Amino acid sequence: MSKMNVIMPKLGMTMKKGTIVEWKKKVGEKVEKDEVIAIVESEKLTGEVKAPASGVLAEIFHDVGDEVPVGEVIGTIETEGS
Repeated sequence: MSKMNVIMPKLGMTMKKGTIVEWKKKVGEKVEKDEVIAIVESEKLTGEVKAPASGVLAEIFHDVGDEVPVGEVIGTIETEGS
């Protein structure tokens, strides 16, 4: 098993941080690659965070309402495979 980081995406050219609006999945739930697992917003845009890999949502590092810098890890997905 390995872990893949889920990062705060950059929704716009000037975005420096985003706010987590909703987690669509809970720790321990299965996720599929490209499945929407969270909703985030910047000052101007709202966007989706998609799973970078299939597996299980292992950790959530930031709660709903938290402001997180672009590129920071907001969670991890535990994957099976090589």
